[in-house]
This record gives sequence, C-alpha cells and structure tokens, in this order.
Amino acid sequence: MDKIVFQELVWQKGRELRRDMPWRTTTDPYSIIVSELMLQQTQVDRVIPKYLAFIQQYPDVASLAAASLADVLILWSGLGYNRRAKFLHDSARMIMAEFDGKVPADLTNLKRLPGIGLNTAAAILAYAYNIATPFIETNIRTVYFHHYFESDMLVGDAELLSVVAETLDREHPREWYWALMDYGSFLKRQGMGRIDKSSHYKKQSPLDGSVRQVRGQILRILANGAYTDDELRHDAGADERYDQALLGLIKDGLVQVVQGRLHLTK
Repeated sequence: MDKIVFQELVWQKGRELRRDMPWRTTTDPYSIIVSELMLQQTQVDRVIPKYLAFIQQYPDVASLAAASLADVLILWSGLGYNRRAKFLHDSARMIMAEFDGKVPADLTNLKRLPGIGLNTAAAILAYAYNIATPFIETNIRTVYFHHYFESDMLVGDAELLSVVAETLDREHPREWYWALMDYGSFLKRQGMGRIDKSSHYKKQSPLDGSVRQVRGQILRILANGAYTDDELRHDAGADERYDQALLGLIKDGLVQVVQGRLHLTK
C-alpha cells in the first residue's frame, strides 16, 4: 500500500473514530507511565476509573514512591496482573533515586524501569515527549495486518516494525499513534483483528478457573489485614490452585510472611 495513501486513511479514520481518554489530556510523563502499565492486557473501559482514582491518590512520582506497596496493591485491586502495580511502584522509587524524580526521556533509561519493555518505552516517548519512535501493540498490529499483510499467514514483529517505522508520521507521532489505536480498535470490533497472524502475540488466557484468578482473590482478602495460612485457605476456599498462587505472590514480592502471618508487602 502506498505510504501517503495509508497515512491519509489513518488520519481520516482517526478523526472519525477518536476516543476521549483522560491520559490523552496530559503530556505528563508520570501519568503516561501509569496509563501505559494499566492498559497492558486490560481494556480501556476498565482502566479509566482506576486510572482516575490512581492519579488522584498518587498525582506524581514522589507521592507514589512514598506510598507503601500494600496501599498501592489495594488501590490497584480489580485490574488484575497485580505485578504491574509493583512494577509501577518500583519504577517510581527508581525514578526518585536515580533520575532526580524526573521520568527519563530516552529509550535506554526508560527500558531500565521495572515492567517497561521496548514497546512501552517507545509509547511513553511518543505520548509524553512527542518523540517519533516505532512500537507495536495489539491495535497497531491490527491496522497493519489489515492493510499491509492481508494475504500473509504469519508475520514477525521485526517485519512489522519496519513497516511501522517507514509509515510513521514523524512530525506528529503522538496524534498519529492515537489515530492508529482508535482505528485498530474499530477494526477489531468489526471482526477484522486477525491477531492470529502475529508470530509473537499470545492470547490472554481466560480468568475463570485460572491460577491468576486465585492470585487476585488472595490479594483482595489480604487487603483486609494479616491472616494465618489456615485462615487464608479457609476464606479463599482453597483448591489445587491455591499453593501455586500464593507461592507466586510471595516470589513476586506482593505478599510477605511475618511471624507466621501473611500480609500484603509493606
């Protein structure tokens, strides 16, 4: 597809399909980091109220860094994938300790922050600093699969990223990615996602019946205070998933055992 034709189409679709989101009203790098980590594997409608509550409670890097992890986990409850809350908390403390409280504006240092890989770092550069950096996520994959790889059976991220870089609007990267995201979301709703073309994307496993479901249940219970293992097993209705879930939470640093009682990490 011709680059100019593609860009004009994306801009047109972006205007037609534009979605209002609270993180699009700011260029504050901290707010962008919060939104990007929350949006990992979580739908926009679920993220918006949590994002607003989080920013109200922790409006900047310093306030988040000063908070206890337990309080952050309690506020995060309901979004799932709770390690993201710890990544965010650890990132805030690292930014305070190593970057004088200022979010890095370069790819190398952003990637040093916990939970922030290449694509998330590039997204932060685009949305917070308006720096044109190619990256891939699900909606972006959808748009390019639809227009550039329609007949391909399997597409690797390296091949896809080269096309993203070639067609990137380098004068207006922030708004360009907004347009791509909104157009991709529309295509998915129309059943044209075809994310199965990607050789890298892994579909999120169902929550019901998963160890992940039990992890969330354990964290919600521990938000009420400390429990013995027997108490926690009882309240969680422990089944064969319980031990794996609890051990995983302890390993990830989300739960601690102190004097025989389990509680959220302080």
